[in-house]
Amino acid sequence: MASGAKWDHEWAEAQRRDRLSPRHVRMGRELGLNPSRLGKLANQRQEPWKAPLPEFIEPIYQERFKREGPLPLGRQRSQPETELSSGRAGPAG
Repeated sequence: MASGAKWDHEWAEAQRRDRLSPRHVRMGRELGLNPSRLGKLANQRQEPWKAPLPEFIEPIYQERFKREGPLPLGRQRSQPETELSSGRAGPAG
C-alpha cells in the first residue's frame, strides 16, 4: 500500500472511530495531525477536562489559518475574493 493511500485509510478509520465529520477530517489534515494519535486527544470520557475532539480541532485551526473552516475544494487560494465574486477574469474595459 502506498504511503498516501495508507494515510487516507488511517484518516478514514479515525473519522469512523472518533466520529469526526468530513470538515473536521480536512481541518485535521491541514493542521498536520497524526490520525493514529487522535485517540490520546479524544479521551474525554475518562478524562473529563478534555474537550471532545471536534471542539479541540476547531480553535486550533482558526488560530493557525485565521478562518472558520477549510476552503471549498474547487476554490484556489491564490485568487482574490473580487475575482471570484465578479465572474470576470481580468480588468474591466
